[in-house]
Amino acid sequence: MRRFWLLFSQAVTVLLAAWFVVATLKPGWIGRDGTMSVATGVPLVENNAPAGGAAPPGSFRLAAQRASAAVVSINTSKAPERHPSANDPWFRFFFGDRGLAPQAGLGSGVIISPDGYILTNNHVVEGADEIEVVLNDSRRARGKVIGTDPDTDLAILKIALDRLPVITLGNSDALAVGDQVLAIGNPFGVGQTVTGGIVSALGRNQLGINTFENFIQTDAAINPGNSGGALVDGNGHLMGINTAIYSRSGGSMGIGFAIPVSTAKLVLEGIVKDGVVRRGWIGVEPADLSPELMDTFGVKAKRGVLITGVLQNGPAAQAGVRPGDVIVEVADKQVANVSELLSGVAALKPGTAARFKVLRRDESVDLNVTPGLRPKPPKLPQRPER
Repeated sequence: MRRFWLLFSQAVTVLLAAWFVVATLKPGWIGRDGTMSVATGVPLVENNAPAGGAAPPGSFRLAAQRASAAVVSINTSKAPERHPSANDPWFRFFFGDRGLAPQAGLGSGVIISPDGYILTNNHVVEGADEIEVVLNDSRRARGKVIGTDPDTDLAILKIALDRLPVITLGNSDALAVGDQVLAIGNPFGVGQTVTGGIVSALGRNQLGINTFENFIQTDAAINPGNSGGALVDGNGHLMGINTAIYSRSGGSMGIGFAIPVSTAKLVLEGIVKDGVVRRGWIGVEPADLSPELMDTFGVKAKRGVLITGVLQNGPAAQAGVRPGDVIVEVADKQVANVSELLSGVAALKPGTAARFKVLRRDESVDLNVTPGLRPKPPKLPQRPER
């Protein structure tokens, strides 16, 4: 009996010694009630606020949630172009079956109507044989091209699905430099991504991207695959369709461009109603003001667009526009260069008169010009294959 008592005493002594050592060196291992606990030994400060609570100050969570559901991914495929010598046995022996793999493309789009209409870029779907639209909720549908407008690089698709999320259209004319915006799309195919920035500039033109240019410039990251995606404001309202970037590396350098939603609405209305975009045309040959031209025509204007030629019996000639006139306003909007004049005239409704403010020598003249329908550009002859 004495032997067992000694063993018990020694065991208790060892346990008490171990507890004392742990309490001294590693107190975090011992709970407040004196019991041993398994812990990291690192003191942590945690916020146990429930998930999905109120957004923190300055967060764009709600804007992203409202807009993201209506932004889709667009996958395109195009049949491969066969080499002219593909059927030659010797060619196939040395080079194999070249060009037989289908060409795949990737872009984004925005659902703008419960009927399934989607806005995207023309270059996203141009030449595609098959178009697959993938919604943010993982539903998939085949996209049908309703119409395209290469002059603005916009296209209208339609899908046949119910319960579609729809984005709210904003007023892009109310944007100002410094306003915060979000760019939403599927860059590089990694999945839907939201990036943030500000409006860096408005009315960007003369970039050589489209025929009609009036871009919103932003520093929100836009990358390949974002084309056709949404540029939204802090409320999640659509302000533009992301379309291009300036880059030396192929990735974002903080200079991205979006087509204003005001332009997109005009294209949408024209394509859905008439199957084509009807633009105004007045039949003049414009030129940006330069010292040489101003001397030649005796012009003293400091801003506007010089008219160097007028088409005989065209809309401008019938309204009284003459060579040497300087157009400074179209429909009460100032124009400072040829690109702005082209866009301003194109936005006019054919057959409906609009007021033009013209400087003629030292005199200001108001003319009512009734634009005609802008003719389609002639197709360039195809190069013969060699």
